[in-house]
Amino acid sequence: MTRAERKLDHIKHALSTGQSRETWLDDIRFVHQALPDSSWESVSLQAQIGELIFDSPFFINAMTGGGGAKTTELNSQLARISREMNIPMAVGSQMAAIKNSEEIETYTTIRKENPNGIIFANLGSEASLDQAKKAVDMLEADALQIHLNVIQELTMPEGDRNFKGALQRIELLVRSLEVPVFVKETGFGISQESFLKLQEINVAAVDVGGFGGTNFAAIENERRHRKLTYFNDWGIPTAATLIETTSLDTKIPVIASGGIQHALDLVKCLSLGASAVGLAGVFLKTLVNDGEEATIEEIKLIKEDLTMLMVSLGASSIEDLQNVPLIISGELHHYLTLRGIDTHTYANRK
Repeated sequence: MTRAERKLDHIKHALSTGQSRETWLDDIRFVHQALPDSSWESVSLQAQIGELIFDSPFFINAMTGGGGAKTTELNSQLARISREMNIPMAVGSQMAAIKNSEEIETYTTIRKENPNGIIFANLGSEASLDQAKKAVDMLEADALQIHLNVIQELTMPEGDRNFKGALQRIELLVRSLEVPVFVKETGFGISQESFLKLQEINVAAVDVGGFGGTNFAAIENERRHRKLTYFNDWGIPTAATLIETTSLDTKIPVIASGGIQHALDLVKCLSLGASAVGLAGVFLKTLVNDGEEATIEEIKLIKEDLTMLMVSLGASSIEDLQNVPLIISGELHHYLTLRGIDTHTYANRK
């Protein structure tokens, strides 16, 4: 199977397997504020990661590219949506285009459709400095996502089996590139231990990519003769990985992703300390099933609901959201307790 055929396989199986909704975000409940002293007009949705400023605290996360005409069209549509709604967009791994120039157009269409937008390039942790520079130049990108996908590669029939030296390669990119380097998990979460290693090499941001959204182990298992089913439930749920990382004493921005479905999920992630939130699967499903205009309308409604929720909580900014009290219960509470994280502090924030 060619790399392009595999990209199309991923899209097909991402749509068919769906999202598990095992993010543990349902274990979070806000403390109601009867006197929020707020208004719709006072709410600002502006978010910031380093020097990059977003008008809204969410973006279209990495999905596709490198699969011929079908992925060219999908990325063109996503880029137009990104432009229309003025939200950033990340692309899928560009290694396909670096290894096969015929696939370059599946990515460059994004900058053609959205010439002034914030675009994130994307490569895996195996990327060399030369490959990273090509990926950034290909899109005139504002940042580079380096994705970590060990479990996907191990489950993938033709996947990598050697992950040595990844941290050193990422450090070289951080030191050498002129754009910020983000590190992103692809659905299995970032632990405190991994986060601290990334902090040591000064990455610009970490996207935790928690369990509970698109499951790349399940997708790759659909492509296997002998299925590695033990990987289907592997990973740190989104709420848990987010709290693991944001509870550390660090100034590195944390991006939440992994099964984010709607504005309430988004608000919960922001209140747990995320600087921004990436959504992918929910937009892909709407785009494929209902088209561009429906996806634009969905994003408008997310912005509207996000504002409404912030008013109800008395939060005028993302920073305010990170101080509202909330209750953590269920499996999430149990997990955090065992990991030595005190949930009482979240319930008593002012």
